[in-house]
Amino acid sequence: MSATLDLSGAEWVKSSYSNTGGGSCVEWAPALATAHGIVPVRDSKLPGGPALPFGPGAWSSFVAAVCDDEFQP
Repeated sequence: MSATLDLSGAEWVKSSYSNTGGGSCVEWAPALATAHGIVPVRDSKLPGGPALPFGPGAWSSFVAAVCDDEFQP
């Protein structure tokens, strides 16, 4: 069985790693992460597009990898 998370009222926060020139813009909805245990992530340039849901552990691992500069451009 699959449930759909309603993201229509979500308040999105832009990543501090996103640039201001219109590229690499990632947003997440922290209130939904707290309320539902799911971290929705989307491309801020496509606000009507899909959001990827992550579990808290996967999201924490991703954030730690970004902070540790593990990704190459």
